[in-house]
Amino acid sequence: MAVVAATALATPLLLAASPHPGRPAPHDPGKEAAKLSRELVRNASARDAYKHLQQFQAIADSTEGHRAAGSLGHDASAAYVYRQLQRAGYKVSYENFRFTYTETLAEKLAVVSPTPRDVTIKAMTYTPSTKEGGVTAQLVAVPVDETTGCEAADYAAADFTGKIALIKRGGCSFAEKQAAAADAGAAGAAVYNNTEGALSGTLGEVAAGRIPTGGLTQEEGEKLVADLAAGEVTVSFEIRELQEDRPTRNVIAETPGGSAARTVMLGAHLDSVTEGPGINDNGSGSAGLLDVALKLAKSKSKPANKVRFAWWSAEENGLIGSEKYVAALSEKQREQIKLYLNFDMIASPNGVQFVFDGDNSDEVGEGPGPEGSAQLERDINEFLDGKGKPHEGTDFTGRSDYGPFIEVGIPSGGTDTGAEGIKTAAQAEVFGGEAGIAYDPCYHSACDDLDNIDMGHFDTNIDVIANAVGTYAHDLRSLTRPVDPDTGTGTPGSGGSGGGLREGHGRVTE
Repeated sequence: MAVVAATALATPLLLAASPHPGRPAPHDPGKEAAKLSRELVRNASARDAYKHLQQFQAIADSTEGHRAAGSLGHDASAAYVYRQLQRAGYKVSYENFRFTYTETLAEKLAVVSPTPRDVTIKAMTYTPSTKEGGVTAQLVAVPVDETTGCEAADYAAADFTGKIALIKRGGCSFAEKQAAAADAGAAGAAVYNNTEGALSGTLGEVAAGRIPTGGLTQEEGEKLVADLAAGEVTVSFEIRELQEDRPTRNVIAETPGGSAARTVMLGAHLDSVTEGPGINDNGSGSAGLLDVALKLAKSKSKPANKVRFAWWSAEENGLIGSEKYVAALSEKQREQIKLYLNFDMIASPNGVQFVFDGDNSDEVGEGPGPEGSAQLERDINEFLDGKGKPHEGTDFTGRSDYGPFIEVGIPSGGTDTGAEGIKTAAQAEVFGGEAGIAYDPCYHSACDDLDNIDMGHFDTNIDVIANAVGTYAHDLRSLTRPVDPDTGTGTPGSGGSGGGLREGHGRVTE
């Protein structure tokens, strides 16, 4: 009787404490977001994601040494990701499409005279091919100006017929440069970089290719220019590329619940280049995204917003997978996607913690992203600041899968840790590592394997993914919260105003 009496006394008190007796407590999106964010950051880890990297490496080892779109390696990688997500309870689908598969067969440049030496050259994607064995021809430099090699007038001062045009990067696309050189009669084009680092470029599409074209480092290009200033230079030039129509597929997964009218989307490209297994580029982003998705499925949370994950194919061929996806969206579907976050190369061994410059506060390169992008940058920066992790802004260069989303006005952001760009002394002081070498010395190479992963960067960026998923699964209010114009998107000393064009991921077009 005492228990019954106590219960009878307590019940009115409990009812009195509720503003609406008999109704559930009102949903607090901020509280739910904070709770899920903490849980995902705690449970997602580089250690667990590394197991997925081991699977990607094993797949590459058992196929042709790579996981390029249109290959058995990519097909197996996509199937692995699909099965993991399906077992976790996601609504998973393949998005199939066809594209032009490319594989480098030869990329050779050698000075024949006056002083023989080999020169490292990278075949550009969608380049036409020389005959097997290449050609031997004179090298001729195009005069340098703000738009070197872009107009017919640039070729008027010399005879380029049957010769190899040496062209400095900048001012227009690689496709335009090689087309102008072709119009002048050149048999091939070698474009040298206008900044430090390798030049991994693309002509954009097969139809654009006119003459065999490759990319050189700034150092190699300037050395050849100096040789030409001293006299005639003859080179042996061979660029050959396999081009073949093949099928491939994106993997798309979304939570079974959550409002489709408020869709939160995150993505990473799953394909590698044909030169290697692509464990950092971009096994790292793919594995980090997969680990967070699986941890979300294990949580007790029921997201108020639909969370959609994408593993893109054919990014390395020109963002083809993400472009196909965005192009197929109806106007209503585009409007439903409230944000897109991209994670590409998040574990570079000599990396820097880059955050996409959504508000163009760095005033470098491209302008700001669509409205809401500044808030995405701020939210990531605030999370990193809370973890005591330095960070630096990076430009929206259009070299990864955020590009198609930005083009249709979807707020975008994300992180990376750098590719072929060269680490500065100032960056080495803040982030550690070695100045004067690439953020990822194995970028687009066979050595991009399991030994090419920095576990510290990997863990930090997985935490960024986890925090974003946890937050935006329940709460999108920060996307409309103004960014402080005085402090920008970072706090003083955080590295948020580092600026500078960062060479990102897939191949550059200009």
